[in-house]
Amino acid sequence: MQWDVVIGLEIHVQLATKTKIFSGSSTAYGAEPNTQANAVDLAMPGTLPVPNEEAFRYAVMFGLAIDAEIGRRSVFERKNYFYPDLPKGYQTTQLAQPIVGPGHVEIDLPDGSTKTIRIHHAHLEEDAGKSLHEDFHGMSGIDLNRAGTPLIEVVTEPDMRSAEEAVAFAKKLHSLVTSLGICDGDMSQGSMRFDVNISLKPQGQEEFGTRTETKNLNSFRFMEQAIAHEIERQMEILEDGGEIVQETRLYNGDRDESRSMRTKEEANDYRYFPCPDLLPVEIDDTFIEQCRSRLPELPDARKARFKEQYGLNDYDAGLLSGDANLARFFEAAADRGKDAKLAANWVLGEFSARLNAEDKAVVDSPISGAQLGDLIVRIADDSVSSAGAKKVFEALWTGENDKVDAIIDAKGLKQVSDTGELEKMVDEVLAGMPDQIQQYQEADEKKRKKLMGGFMGPLMKASKGQGNPKLFTEILKKKLEG
Repeated sequence: MQWDVVIGLEIHVQLATKTKIFSGSSTAYGAEPNTQANAVDLAMPGTLPVPNEEAFRYAVMFGLAIDAEIGRRSVFERKNYFYPDLPKGYQTTQLAQPIVGPGHVEIDLPDGSTKTIRIHHAHLEEDAGKSLHEDFHGMSGIDLNRAGTPLIEVVTEPDMRSAEEAVAFAKKLHSLVTSLGICDGDMSQGSMRFDVNISLKPQGQEEFGTRTETKNLNSFRFMEQAIAHEIERQMEILEDGGEIVQETRLYNGDRDESRSMRTKEEANDYRYFPCPDLLPVEIDDTFIEQCRSRLPELPDARKARFKEQYGLNDYDAGLLSGDANLARFFEAAADRGKDAKLAANWVLGEFSARLNAEDKAVVDSPISGAQLGDLIVRIADDSVSSAGAKKVFEALWTGENDKVDAIIDAKGLKQVSDTGELEKMVDEVLAGMPDQIQQYQEADEKKRKKLMGGFMGPLMKASKGQGNPKLFTEILKKKLEG
């Protein structure tokens, strides 16, 4: 039997406010456990929550960016459940009247087409704490620093039909919230977490199948693997005549395994009711327009500008515009280097590869876009070869020196481009290669291209790797064919 895959996502986006959603506790990452949770975060008797205005501002900015309806009146409710890292015994969230209503996001697909993914809504809520298992033998530790951190939970419609579409949407959403500046996007720190709802139905059937939810995926790679794993699991069950149980599952990316966490709850299991400590929040036109005025350039507009301003192709412009920090780095390199295509090649090539190898974010790069731009200048004016440029990049990265020209001089990497000097080297090398010259002159055009490498090796050796390969080739062809 052929199956249709149906996927919807719920994404927890941690907002980049300095303090928590209902208290003045810091949201800074990395503090000692339980040093950033106060009496309000713990719902101690006699305390009252006070809403964080910046969290509302960020939520409205997100809503405007996805062309959504903004909830003029939003209400907080209590979602009741017990878990060790939920100190209140309930989570303050929004259900019936969320701050962001229906919207949409456009994604680009591998075949060059686009698809609209509908957003059902996005609501504000507080995060729970964190259970720690690694450092304890037979026990778990509880860190409540994260308890009360503001989130928006983005809930999509079940519009995705493959892992590729789901990952494309997740990457687009990541690009959107980081460009807005409302989230740092660091998934390794839990700044974005994805819950994936998956179901299968016989191909062509209108009615959806029973869905499962795989929770807390914190990388695009794990998301893609988890979806593929769950599709295969459900397909095997259905084709063996079994039934899918609606449940919440956890996925282990290191082992490519999933397990059942709990039977899926319904809304009435949580006994939602309006939070008695928080009044409904009314948002007027003035506040919305203030939020609109703070909107920066968004990824789609940036991509179009990169194509227009820098002459980039659609693929390069898409990669460079998707991440706000990478886009800023590229612009600094391109503007300083005066060669956008060369800058794009280095940013997407050597620079991105080094970041990935060391698991670094763009903001953690030891070199700046301007420094890479200085290197681009020296590559473009033939002051340094491609091989030499990689040595300069390495020295910049390791902090050996922060000046491109100083590195080139100190390492003797300046490329020889004096035609008179290069011609003298060519004459000296050719004088010792009469047989190769005869072979070249008797060869056809196709074979000559292969034989050219036999001359370039000795020439680069004679120039100690500093001869300009392009000029060497021009002089060689002139000598050999003359």
